[in-house]
Amino acid sequence: MKASAFLYPWDIVGDPDAAARVADLGVGQVTLAAAYHSTRALTPRHPGRRIVTAEHAAVLYPADAGRWAGRELRPYAQSWVASDDPYAEAAQALTDAGLEVHSWVVLAHNSRLGADHPDISVVNAYGDRYPWAPCIAQPAVRAYLVELAGEAAVRGGTRGTELESCGWYGFAHLHAHDKIAGVGLGDAAQYLMSLCFCPDCRTGYGEHGVDADELSRAVCAALEPVWAGSGSSEAGWSGVEKLLGADLAAATLEFRGQVARTLQESAVAAVRAAAAENFQVLLHADPAPYRSGANVGVDPQHILSVADGVVLPCTGGDVARETVLGPFAGRSDRVIAANFTVVGGMGGSPATLERDAAHAASLGANQLRLYHAGLASDPDLRTVAEALSRLGR
Repeated sequence: MKASAFLYPWDIVGDPDAAARVADLGVGQVTLAAAYHSTRALTPRHPGRRIVTAEHAAVLYPADAGRWAGRELRPYAQSWVASDDPYAEAAQALTDAGLEVHSWVVLAHNSRLGADHPDISVVNAYGDRYPWAPCIAQPAVRAYLVELAGEAAVRGGTRGTELESCGWYGFAHLHAHDKIAGVGLGDAAQYLMSLCFCPDCRTGYGEHGVDADELSRAVCAALEPVWAGSGSSEAGWSGVEKLLGADLAAATLEFRGQVARTLQESAVAAVRAAAAENFQVLLHADPAPYRSGANVGVDPQHILSVADGVVLPCTGGDVARETVLGPFAGRSDRVIAANFTVVGGMGGSPATLERDAAHAASLGANQLRLYHAGLASDPDLRTVAEALSRLGR
């Protein structure tokens, strides 16, 4: 089974041994960040540093000034890797080590964009803005995301891409000094907290037969018991229907699903227009269409008619894997990549990778993704290498 490890360019740039070390894991491919959100990352084996602080979302290559001239929304440059083109430098080293390189492009997740342009952000039913979540119903946001996909995905020496956050982002977000755990929200309440009420979304609800003010009031009323300490554990789409009512819930999903599907179609088309023949395009996805975040909710049949496949979150128990992989069963004509966290300190289980990967394969997965070769400890990487040697590439 083909395996790919996620990496940041800063894991490779400045470390002459890094590419060979990754190849020695037994992976045949690297998924290398080309456009990424803010983060603080360990570099436990780098000869010159131990921490990289990416202060804001940025592209890890020199953006084409002509492409972005005159646009209000444009990608930010990075300043934390000492290279004119970190992506290209890392990709070349990885290619020289015999590894196939695919780009990793984070789209609708950008806190600095939301801070600089607050009007583009998702606005919840209470009027609170989510600066990390550009609203994909807004034409300017969609144009920016599609243009970014077409540029960031197709870098020199790259043979495919994985588009993350190519859809709705919402309430859930890892944030510095987070203080939101006082009331635990189930995923149904999180869906309600992720509904956007910016002007474009309010118009969109109206076009689907829902008055936005009525919907906003219904969301706030449905969430009132959650803030009081009950009803917070409702899960699944049935939980959304229980909180909001079936008719209103269906209308929101119809609108948001249409917006997400058309964005995905446009982003993939932009990549294909810019790429060479046989360039592979995958989306990080979740088969529950109402989900938002890095693994965007998709309609499985639709997304496999648009992209070459999906990357699915498979860390966890058997039931969770069955839930995620089941809707994609029988699609051996597409890439169905099972994504496993292999960093023990981040909730991964490298010790069970062989068993978990075999279980994913029995459910139809035909590739593996390993998050994250740059962040994992030496013992975690040794365990991963041993598992891959038994699984085969």
